[in-house]
Amino acid sequence: MISNCWIRNVVMVALGVALFLGGVLVGQNKFGTPNTLIHTVMIKWKEGVSDADKQKALDGVKEMAARIPGIRNVWIKARTVQPRDFHGGFVIEFENADAEKVYADHPAHKEWEKHYLAIREQSFHNDMTN
Repeated sequence: MISNCWIRNVVMVALGVALFLGGVLVGQNKFGTPNTLIHTVMIKWKEGVSDADKQKALDGVKEMAARIPGIRNVWIKARTVQPRDFHGGFVIEFENADAEKVYADHPAHKEWEKHYLAIREQSFHNDMTN
């Protein structure tokens, strides 16, 4: 016959193991692999471009986002910039790759490009998705 003390010890050990494993699961870093597309642009402004014109171009990214379907988020404040001779940049998160295609041909993007292309010396972009 199994004693009550032995059953209690087994239950306590089982609860301890469950509690430990639960803590491990809760403590794990959680991350996702979304199907969105991240469009990162680094900018080198032409010499002599005013801060107001630079800001107008960056604010234009937010204005486009309000008008073009499929844009989820934008970032316009660069904390670090590489290569070092570049000055800033922006990031646009699209719902998917098709949304980026809509953006590329959208009239709001074409309108914004008129100002942006006139004041940028060089830029490059990277697109990332899962």
